[in-house]
Amino acid sequence: MYDYELIRSRRRSIAIEIDRNGTIRVRAPYNVGNMRIRQFVEDKSAWIDKTLKRIEERRSSDEVVSSDDLPALTETDIRTLTEEAVKVIPVRVAYWAGEIGVNYGRITIRHQKSRWGSCSTKGNLNFNCLLMQAPTEILDYVIIHELCHRRHMNHSREFWDEVGRFCPEYKMRRRWLRENGEELMTKEFI
Repeated sequence: MYDYELIRSRRRSIAIEIDRNGTIRVRAPYNVGNMRIRQFVEDKSAWIDKTLKRIEERRSSDEVVSSDDLPALTETDIRTLTEEAVKVIPVRVAYWAGEIGVNYGRITIRHQKSRWGSCSTKGNLNFNCLLMQAPTEILDYVIIHELCHRRHMNHSREFWDEVGRFCPEYKMRRRWLRENGEELMTKEFI
């Protein structure tokens, strides 16, 4: 089991984040019990191990790690990520659409080089299969972001207020995507 800092708030889901020093933080709603939180952390152990290993490798290397140094994604990797996304994303979209009170059209999963998601004026949603490499709270943020476009097809103050209603930590999640997203997006495809 891992040592982690537990932060409770009015959020709706459990999330794990690991900072560049290897500190693990678990964010959870007030009404979720410690046993459920421990189980969640255990269920995410593979992701935690992989992330901690990557942080340790960066620390022990004298070189600057760039996305050029990361292992390339293979066709099989992309297919696996897409298959996982097809199972996970529609379920999360249906959940958040119900919470937000919006409808949507078709959901498409693609391997994209520059976008995490998009929403058309007809309500069709596109998501990047690479989101499967990100923590669950980041996936939820992207889904909430795109579904809020069903009410505001822009990035106005009203749009961000709507996003903030369902994802109070959206600024932190946007920052995570800015700091880590390029690394996920720029792995060369072989």
